[in-house]
Amino acid sequence: MRAVIQRVTHASVTINGQIKSQIGAGYLILLGVCNEDTSEDVEWLVKKIANLRVFDDEDGVMNRSIHDCQGEALVISQFTLYASYKKGNRPSWFKAGSHEHSIPLYEAFCKQLSEAIGKTVGTGEFGADMKVELLNDGPVTICMDTKNKE
Repeated sequence: MRAVIQRVTHASVTINGQIKSQIGAGYLILLGVCNEDTSEDVEWLVKKIANLRVFDDEDGVMNRSIHDCQGEALVISQFTLYASYKKGNRPSWFKAGSHEHSIPLYEAFCKQLSEAIGKTVGTGEFGADMKVELLNDGPVTICMDTKNKE
């Protein structure tokens, strides 16, 4: 499971010209799932993200988590995080998880993250053509991969 976590002042996702979800300050998370991912990957990643300390404390030091600062989260499915680009110039997506495997893990991730931060998590729509807007704060952008836990 791969995630790109962006600290934002606000973010939204629009589908067919209609805003599906929008948040204020918090995280925009792009989430990719591969066929080897399991519920253990979901649990590890949720715990890591919920406890990630990248929000400023009263001294201006990145020392607070999303939960500490009452931040929000928007999670967008992003199979392109598993692009293979070794041959030629057109990426291949064979490493990305199938819909049947990925959707339940994506939904579990959103549910567990919501429980961890104590707020409803905004979502996109799995497999839809989405327009994502954000204002990256910092900028702070962190990439995580459950296959690289060490």
